[in-house]
Amino acid sequence: MTRGSVLFAFLFAAATLAQAAGQAPAAAPAAAPAPAPAAPAPAAPVVVGSAQPGPAADALIVNDVKVGTGKEAAAGNAVRVNYTGWLYRPLAKNQRGKKFDSSIGREPLEFTLGKGQVIKGWDQGVQGMKVGGKRILIIPAELAYGSRSAGEIPPNSALTFEVDLIEVK
Repeated sequence: MTRGSVLFAFLFAAATLAQAAGQAPAAAPAAAPAPAPAAPAPAAPVVVGSAQPGPAADALIVNDVKVGTGKEAAAGNAVRVNYTGWLYRPLAKNQRGKKFDSSIGREPLEFTLGKGQVIKGWDQGVQGMKVGGKRILIIPAELAYGSRSAGEIPPNSALTFEVDLIEVK
């Protein structure tokens, strides 16, 4: 946001607060002073459209959308999952930025849990799921690809995954 548009937003907010408090706008002629109700404290200006993606995920966040009822996934088990992955953007709808991959419409992904065949965030985040369950994983860059880029994933990116556990062998 340019300095001028921030100033405009601030002035607009101040004028709106003044009108809400029953005060005359600054450009209007002064009338006889009347007792005005106490004005609320001015709110902090809200900046919209910031180019910054917001705070970074600094730890693995696991959210069970649906708890499964089948066999539980543990280290050493082969698991099959369907997934969709997005860049983590905490200020975006559902904290999802650009979608970069999905197994939906393809073969599910199969890997052995805890063997390093997938990113660390998956090895940690899928563990404990039960077949039929669905989880949202928000994975910090350190548990994803770190300072490396991977396809459409820029370096130092936190990621959001929706994971459905289909099978535990």
